[in-house]
Amino acid sequence: MKTRGFFKSFLIGLALLVLVNLAGSLAYKRWDLTEDKRFTLAPESEEVVAALEGPVVIDILLDGDLPAEFERLRRETGLLLEQFATGNPEIRYAYMDPLEGGEAGPEVLDQLQQFGLKPASVTTEEGGRVSQEVVFPWAVVNYGGRSEKVALLRNQLGASTEDRVNRSIQNLEYAFADAFAKLGTTTRKQIAVLKGNGEVPDNRLADLLSTLGTYYNIAPFTLDSVATNPQGTLAALRDFQAALIVKPTEPFTEPEKLVLDQYMVGGGKTLWLVDPVAMELDSLLNEDGQGVALARNLNLDDLLFRYGVRINANLVADMYCTQIVLATGSGTGSEYNPLPWVYHPMVFSRDNHPINRNLEALRMQFASTIDTLENPYRKTILYASSPRSRAEGTPKIVSLELVREEPDPERFVPGNLPLAVLVEGAFRSAYANRIRPVDLPDYREQGLENRMIVVSDGDLASNQLQNGRPLELGYDKWTNNFYGNKEFLVNAVNYLLEDNGLINIRNKEVAIPLLDPRKAAAEKTQWQLLNIGLPIALLLLFGGLFRYIRRRRYA
Repeated sequence: MKTRGFFKSFLIGLALLVLVNLAGSLAYKRWDLTEDKRFTLAPESEEVVAALEGPVVIDILLDGDLPAEFERLRRETGLLLEQFATGNPEIRYAYMDPLEGGEAGPEVLDQLQQFGLKPASVTTEEGGRVSQEVVFPWAVVNYGGRSEKVALLRNQLGASTEDRVNRSIQNLEYAFADAFAKLGTTTRKQIAVLKGNGEVPDNRLADLLSTLGTYYNIAPFTLDSVATNPQGTLAALRDFQAALIVKPTEPFTEPEKLVLDQYMVGGGKTLWLVDPVAMELDSLLNEDGQGVALARNLNLDDLLFRYGVRINANLVADMYCTQIVLATGSGTGSEYNPLPWVYHPMVFSRDNHPINRNLEALRMQFASTIDTLENPYRKTILYASSPRSRAEGTPKIVSLELVREEPDPERFVPGNLPLAVLVEGAFRSAYANRIRPVDLPDYREQGLENRMIVVSDGDLASNQLQNGRPLELGYDKWTNNFYGNKEFLVNAVNYLLEDNGLINIRNKEVAIPLLDPRKAAAEKTQWQLLNIGLPIALLLLFGGLFRYIRRRRYA
């Protein structure tokens, strides 16, 4: 009877277990109980991944014998891709170690670097020993015959490896969602890059345009035909949803300004990167080591004034600045030293808007101040100089001898000078109640809600060149530092074109607790004893206690 009852209970338990597993496979559900919802995808991410139709294969190159920080990054990448796979079962991912294979390692290394997958050199210290390792913090997303690179490790100015990994984990969802969005885009908006007024040449804009080209269709556009056919030029410009005006050096004519005004009133988004002062670092590399900073007449003041901003013809000197590299000595004894240059401000994000949140500092060059004026439009100061900065009027002699002087903090006031401003509102024509330079049949005096961004530094979008080839925007080859110029400009264009989904994903913050290496080394023995010795001691204790009770009961 007892055996039959036990067998019956066993069958009932087995049946319940099978039913629970069957119900779990049919109705899968997971709960995210973390405070920051780190295991919950943003709605924008879910939409992007659900739009992919067909197999998505992801190769993760972060594998092998990794340092502890990168092992954490590898694990977090897998957890995130599990969430993406929940939204789209056709996502498959696999880990691979590109350095595995012995003699084939260097060949694979060269191939990966040619593909743009640069390795990261990591210095680790454990138990007083310092070692250097090479890892590939990259993933490659393959979909529909196309591939998109995903950087798993973000560059961060002056940060330790732990901090970089922490920021990188926060950025993982955006990085993969961005790649999915690029691969899944079928219809693209149009962006015009204005030419004809001495703007930055294409090789200096190559990296920015290449990056924006993964989201939008980019094409050059000149205003030369305004003089003969203003209405036709305006109609052609309205085919573009946004226009980039990057560092013009020649003045705009009144008819050209009217066409730009009507473009903005009609809903066209604009990103202005304007240098009101003519001054370049190259112009100082002469025998005297000095040059004259002069106001540049672009004939834009009245146009921008009507939209609530005024770019002043001055130079911002900031104690929080980036470095320039100057040669000392001559011939074979020359030395190249990085020196702080107050006219190249290092501008930190205010974190007050989705455009600038969670971004690295920007590197500006000979920037000017921007005044915001009273009118119905909403203005948001996205970037400003540090509290230790000042504005210097022009014309002015700028000399490299300044790097030898110790700056006086008391002279760098009042600080917090606006350098980048977002303007939003229902735009009203700057030519309302004015005599218009040309007659436009469909002239509009009042428009709908619109946006524009004004930055007082045209070099913000300019990448450096090496052997005639463009480098990544934001990278300074002389100091080997990375800045957030490209991320800011991409965010700015995304926001102007109302592609807010990816910006919202970027703004998601995930708190990843990291170990304190000093504390871990000091308490290493203590935790080893706790994790290894305590379980053995408890096992011996309960084993002895069980033996004692058994002997007392059955002796």
